[in-house]
Amino acid sequence: MAPRANWKGFLRLSLVTCPVALYPATSESEKISFNQLNRQTGHRIKYLKVDADTGDEVPNEDIVKGYELDKGQYIEVSKEELEEIALESTRTIEIDEFVDKSDIDPRYLIRPYYLRPDGKVGHDAFAVIRETIREMDKVAIGRVVLTNREHIIALEPLDKGLVGTLLRYPYEVRSEQEYFEDIQQVKLTKDMLDLAKHIVTQKAGRFDPEKFEDHYETALIDLINQKRAGKPITTKERPASTNVVDLMEALRRSVGKEAAPAKAAKPSRKPRKAAAGQKEMLMSIEGKKAAKEATAKRPAAGARRKSA
Repeated sequence: MAPRANWKGFLRLSLVTCPVALYPATSESEKISFNQLNRQTGHRIKYLKVDADTGDEVPNEDIVKGYELDKGQYIEVSKEELEEIALESTRTIEIDEFVDKSDIDPRYLIRPYYLRPDGKVGHDAFAVIRETIREMDKVAIGRVVLTNREHIIALEPLDKGLVGTLLRYPYEVRSEQEYFEDIQQVKLTKDMLDLAKHIVTQKAGRFDPEKFEDHYETALIDLINQKRAGKPITTKERPASTNVVDLMEALRRSVGKEAAPAKAAKPSRKPRKAAAGQKEMLMSIEGKKAAKEATAKRPAAGARRKSA
């Protein structure tokens, strides 16, 4: 089932306008997530909105937004007042300019969205805007309001649609000088750089996200399956950290280390496809069988819960 649109409105390039819908291009829902439990009862922890002074629970209809001027002093702002300052970009993505992709500093990128025509009308106008951006090899810059805040959005063609990436404002990006000022200037020899370049050459390839596996996610799935099957959890030894004393020697060893696997290259294990089979991995055949056996051995009622 396709996700629900985060935003619906219009895409406009000068006098050319079409209805569009904005959808999240990424998802975190397939990742393993945990609930917080009461260790004593096994019951789930519930969070309540309470008055900080009285401790009484406050219903949603009595909760308003407030800006803190001073300690304990707030200016209340109502929903109606916020709607009064609604911007044109609340309903329309107005394309303001076209820039080269290389002009956009990666630090300004937030998250991607898919943009497509909304409904049966406007496909022609959408195609004109999309193909103009494609032919000009540019990125279209506009503005859109999401979660009551205006964002800069960069639009690029992707297949038959557009990808819109939200961008940060300059005040949201910290200066690198705060972090890099104390880095020492060092002089590197040509031999060091040549060895480092050789390592890079041995590791060169094309980026393919399918080659990468989320090892932590895989380890979580294995842990949950083992606990469901009632198997004991063994602690793994952590690799010992090594201090590099001789940089030149470390570079030479690295060249040898990277060259060795190339001679006897083995087909790498294909990563699991979490997006397609997360639930299935948690309920593997071995896990199902062991879980049933463990369930049959468990006592009834309150003694059912296992200690984590």
